[in-house]
This record gives sequence, structure tokens and C-alpha cells, in this order.
Amino acid sequence: MLLKKALLGSLFSIILFATLAGCVQYPTERQTIIDLRPQIVFRFESANPQFNDARVLVNGLDSGRLVDFIEGKGSLRVLPGMNTVRVVNGMEVLLDERAYLGDGVTRPFNVK
Repeated sequence: MLLKKALLGSLFSIILFATLAGCVQYPTERQTIIDLRPQIVFRFESANPQFNDARVLVNGLDSGRLVDFIEGKGSLRVLPGMNTVRVVNGMEVLLDERAYLGDGVTRPFNVK
């Protein structure tokens, strides 16, 4: 009789443990998505005052000041594919190039 009670008690404990173990939430892995859009940077003589007011146009859209995208200090993320990059200072065109930019690429442009 005592053995039967002990066996039932241990069986009950096993069922209880299996039920509770099924309710535990296991740790999950946190994953982040890295931004793989291509980046554009510019190389130019930063001491030249001509570049202070120059604007960057990507596919005809004004994207900001040239000095904000100096190589090593900032970059401009664009959509992958064929892009037209222009740098203008007033009516003067300092750079006008078409380039294919793929995911994860950083493409420097030289402005003279």
C-alpha cells in the first residue's frame, strides 16, 4: 500500500512537472535588420569655399549640402539601382555622374 502511494505520488509529480515545463517560455533570440542600402560619399578639398554652398541632387531630388556627406564623416543612403548624382553650386555643375549602386556598397565620388 505504501509503495502504491509512493508510486502514485511520483507519477503525479512527473505529470505536474511535464505540464508546468510546457508552459515555460524559452528565451528568444533578438535579431536586428542591418540597413544594406548603398551609400554615397564625396571626396573634395574642404578648404575650398566654393563647396560650402554646393547641393547634392540624386535622381533630380535635392538631398542636402555637399559638406554633410564628406567621406569619413557622413554618407547619403540611396535606393539600389542606377542613380544620377549631381553636385551643383548655384548654376554651376560641379559633378554629374550616373552610377549603378548595389546593396551594401559605399561609393565615393570625387568633386573638383
